[in-house]
Amino acid sequence: MSREHRVGGVWTGDGRSAGDRGAATVWAVAVLAALGVLFAGVLGYGQVVLARHRAAQAADLGALAAADTWARGTVAACGTARRVAGAQGGRLAACGLRGRYADVASVGTVGPWTVRVRARAGPPVVAPVPPPDEYPVPGAASEPDRSPWPGPPRQERP
Repeated sequence: MSREHRVGGVWTGDGRSAGDRGAATVWAVAVLAALGVLFAGVLGYGQVVLARHRAAQAADLGALAAADTWARGTVAACGTARRVAGAQGGRLAACGLRGRYADVASVGTVGPWTVRVRARAGPPVVAPVPPPDEYPVPGAASEPDRSPWPGPPRQERP
């Protein structure tokens, strides 16, 4: 059984004093403030990661463009890299050629943070064409039917 006490003109049924009233509100506000700060930090971190990915995309594509045009010289290759990176919304910080390889750096900014990404690329390599004897022509008479379905082979429509 609980006794009711009269404290400061307020009736309490559990024996607590009136000074404890509202303490849960203070704790709730403190927890919500901490969650707000945590959420703001996560959003800020996400923006920095997004800026890094955009800078990496600009650096990668700029390096590929510069490596594709390395034979025209450093000025032409880096000009191509700047145009390609600019079309992606990026900004190149550095560009150079070391032989046939392009070395490109791109920067991205979000608020007070700056990210810098570096990319390297070489000239495109042309894949060798296999001799015609190594790969059978699809539909040739010497090729066995590799259909996964049982039954008669498929017939060509005229």
